[in-house]
Amino acid sequence: MSILKTEQVSVGYQQHLILKALSIQIPKGQITTLIGPNGSGKSTLIRTIARLLKPASGTVLFNGQNLAEQNSKALAQSMAVLPQTGELMSDLTVTDLVAFGRIPYRKPLMPLSANDQRKIDWAIERTGLVGFENRFISTLSGGQRQRAWIAMALAQDTEILILDEPTTYLDLTHQLEIMLLIQDLNQNEGRTIIMALHDLNHAARFSDQLIALKDGQLQVSGSVQEVMTQTNLRQIFNIDATLVEHDGRPLILTYDRWNGAETDE
Repeated sequence: MSILKTEQVSVGYQQHLILKALSIQIPKGQITTLIGPNGSGKSTLIRTIARLLKPASGTVLFNGQNLAEQNSKALAQSMAVLPQTGELMSDLTVTDLVAFGRIPYRKPLMPLSANDQRKIDWAIERTGLVGFENRFISTLSGGQRQRAWIAMALAQDTEILILDEPTTYLDLTHQLEIMLLIQDLNQNEGRTIIMALHDLNHAARFSDQLIALKDGQLQVSGSVQEVMTQTNLRQIFNIDATLVEHDGRPLILTYDRWNGAETDE
């Protein structure tokens, strides 16, 4: 069952199309990961389905209804968006940041309710940040900082969590920490996860469905096993990859730039 879909969606900047008549489906309750080379349109698609960008043509449907026509406050109670975090907001504590997730449920100038505080405390606990509540964001490690942003999204208490490159700028340890947290949120909290990733092995390990883009167009979508093949990697990324199966999923061991010559598979 699809919770979100795009129908012939095109998105551009100053008459230059980034997404071109793109039609995709996001299944409910799964982890769907967008992959593709730089400039393929992953972040633009994330911003479009999060209603941060308006399509030049086509329609985005959420639960069968036109996303553009849905109430902003109600939508924010169903869909949390975590863009690539650049600004540190160093003057905020962890609790201050996470509290922003409760804005869709509060009236202007109203203090936090008891339920708001419960959701904030739960999100901090869920992301392993107990003991860091009063720490300023700028004093945290990269992994802790990213968990604080995810806690803000969790406090929003939505069925969909949209993440744009959640492991960017993190070392391997913190990348794995964040990916395991995302997987846990899906498996144990039932969240539908939509994310863009550069790391293909993370995408293969932690996803239920992959959507591969190139030049703003859909190349292939489906299960990890269907998408992560030598042929597809060559077509989409222009690499000649060596893949092996690990725990039932493809793992890229090595890859080289493909020189265009025919190779045996």
